[in-house]
Order: sequence, then structure tokens, then C-alpha cells
Amino acid sequence: MKFVDSHCHIDTDELAAQGEAIFERMVSAGVTHAVCIGVKLESLPGILALAEKRANIFATVGVHPENTEGEEPDVARLVALAQHPRVIGIGETGLDYYWHKDQPEWQRERFRVHIRAARQSARPLVIHTRDSAEDTIRILREEQAGEVGGVMHCFTESLEIAHAALDLGFYISFSGIVTFKNSAQVKEVAAAVPLDRILIETDSPYLAPVPYRGKLNEPSYVPEVAKEIARLRGIGIEEVATATSANFSRLFGVALA
Repeated sequence: MKFVDSHCHIDTDELAAQGEAIFERMVSAGVTHAVCIGVKLESLPGILALAEKRANIFATVGVHPENTEGEEPDVARLVALAQHPRVIGIGETGLDYYWHKDQPEWQRERFRVHIRAARQSARPLVIHTRDSAEDTIRILREEQAGEVGGVMHCFTESLEIAHAALDLGFYISFSGIVTFKNSAQVKEVAAAVPLDRILIETDSPYLAPVPYRGKLNEPSYVPEVAKEIARLRGIGIEEVATATSANFSRLFGVALA
């Protein structure tokens, strides 16, 4: 079986310190590819260095909605950075009203910038949404994000929001949260979303799945996410592995050798 970790942060200090060991464990677990997600422009050179060195690591470029310091991107800057051959998506972008409870307009404008850059560069979007689902969907519609599509990463919203994202051409990605006992809503969505629109991820080093919950997460744990989705849907894990890898390849337009 082969798996793809569609969203991780292996450039963080905790995982980078492990050197080759983390990539060796990926191989042992059958995880063939991973995407190291950009969350600020200052960290992009390190991410690109990883992706340039390893054919099975891809990159995205973006500024996370929680980040309030560092370079503020404009459309031209993001489009230029997206031309790098290892960059396959724009993001992580979106809205986060958990940390920014006043729902600042600057956050919504930054989100629009990323969507416009995605459309200009013909790259899919990697979307973060927390306590902001309605505005996230509204802005995706207003900015015609369906032209490029993308993925709703680490999905924790309702089935209604999932359907709204699917209608825009987006995929739904599940993290280790789907394995948590108290994640009934996430489990419901994972059982209901069409299999050809699902991705799996770790969001490592965060949100380690059961049975590793509470430990440092890493890409080699993504099969546990697939295992739970298979259980919820009453199918074999091989079917989930095959489908999610094919979905990843189709969304991001990359061949998985």
C-alpha cells in the first residue's frame, strides 16, 4: 500500500532535528510522498531546499492566517514564488477567528490575495478555516476559487460545509482528529464524503492520530488516518490508500512515481 501525506510541516525544528530518520520511517510505513506546507514567506527557502533535495517532497507557498508578523504577501509576490517547479499549491491560507476573535478585515483581504494568486498561477489552494466556515465559503465563492479548486485541510466542520466546499470543486482532507473518540462530527463527514474527493494528512508535528496521540506527529503516521476512514466506511484500507493517492495526484497535477 502507498500513502500520501498531503499536509505536513517537516521543516519545523522538532522534525528537522530528526534528519534522515523521519524519511526512513516514511518509507517503512509506505508513505511515498508528502507536502511541506508554507506558513510564512521567511520559511519558504528551507521548505524549497527540502523539496529540491527529495523528489518525494513537494512544497506550497503562503502565509497562514494566524501569522501577524513577517512579510505580507501581495499577488505578484505569491505568483512569482509559485513558479518554482516544486511548488504545487498556494497556502496555507484562509481564516482563523479562534485566534482573531475580532474577525479583522486584514485577514479576509490576505485570504483574497491568496485566492487571486492561485487563479493567476493556476495552482490549487490549501485552506485553513477555524471558527470561520461561513466567511471562508463566502469568500471562496466571491473570488471564484472554484476555477482552481483546492483542499479544505484538517477538516473539522459540518457535513453542510463539506458539501459547500465540494460544490466549489474542493477536496476534503482528514487529519489525525478523525481517530479521536470525541470527533463525532469529523467521523460523520469522513463516512459521507465521496471517496474520490478525500485526502489524508498528518499536519505534523501536530495532532498525532491514535495510537500516537499526545506524541510528536510525523508523516509515517498518516496510514492511521486512512485506517480509521476505512473503518468508518466499511471498506479496506487498500481502497482508501489507492483513492487518496489518486485524488492527490489529480488535484495537484503531479505524477506519483
